[in-house]
Amino acid sequence: MIGSMRLIVDADPGIDDALALYYLKARADIEIVAIGTVHGNVPVRQATANALRLAERLGIDAPVAMGAARPLAQPLKTAEDVHGPDGLGGYAGDEPQRSHTTESAAEQIARLARKNPQELDLLAIGPLTNVALALQIEPNLPNLINRTVVMGGALNVPGNITSHAEANFWHDPEAADLVLDAGFEDLTIVGLDVTMANHAPGEWLDALPNTNYVRQILGFYADFYGSFLGKSGFVPHDPLAAAILLEPDLATYVEDRFAIELTGTYTRGKLVADQRFLAEGSPFGRDIGTTRSKAKYAVSADGARFLDQLRDAVTQP
Repeated sequence: MIGSMRLIVDADPGIDDALALYYLKARADIEIVAIGTVHGNVPVRQATANALRLAERLGIDAPVAMGAARPLAQPLKTAEDVHGPDGLGGYAGDEPQRSHTTESAAEQIARLARKNPQELDLLAIGPLTNVALALQIEPNLPNLINRTVVMGGALNVPGNITSHAEANFWHDPEAADLVLDAGFEDLTIVGLDVTMANHAPGEWLDALPNTNYVRQILGFYADFYGSFLGKSGFVPHDPLAAAILLEPDLATYVEDRFAIELTGTYTRGKLVADQRFLAEGSPFGRDIGTTRSKAKYAVSADGARFLDQLRDAVTQP
């Protein structure tokens, strides 16, 4: 596929992960080179089976590698209450016909980056355990990957899994902080500041045909969001991150050095930045080490444009 964006996807499918794969597959200018799976929305074996099912359904001819089964430094917790007992709203279906590779997801990232320096982009839409492990395998990874987009964090809005922390970063705070401190040359973080502000309304979901698979899996997800947001529809976290990777001008950004709170009783897993006197810096010095590379954080997006694109992607034959 000459001239296309070549992409590694690291995910924990997951309903919104499935939407991200639909979005990517609908783009003729994208080549998904590999998929890695990680614990998060469901245990990693379920996430792997779901990734294989989705690859078969969508005709994605890319290896699927099973990744980390638990976080680096805390017990495993999953989110079936959000995504359903099978991670796909009760519609996962039959066992996949394909098998995952014998290589781990972290090994897959490191190997492909070494083989294709500065040629691959990385979309990480689950906990960052695999990416952190890949950094231990290949410390030069930040210089080998072209662009990296991560879905995670809640900078200036409340968290979702706790009052301060967003789910992906909370599921493995140590891994997230390792990634933010690694020095990726082109890193964009897509967090709750922008995803929660681009809620897909119930009318968007109702417009999908009743037989549409995405409408079926979204039913459970929309019911979850409706139970506490008080409005119909859902929040498209992962597909919005995919869209921002493909079309950076879809969003606006702030640029800063970021870290993850690792020890706070109430704030563990929170994305933090020193936002005092952003242009000049604080006279008291910065809390976030100045040796960290800057990253971009999405603060707004063209939600109407994105939701039109997503609708087109999930209704393609």
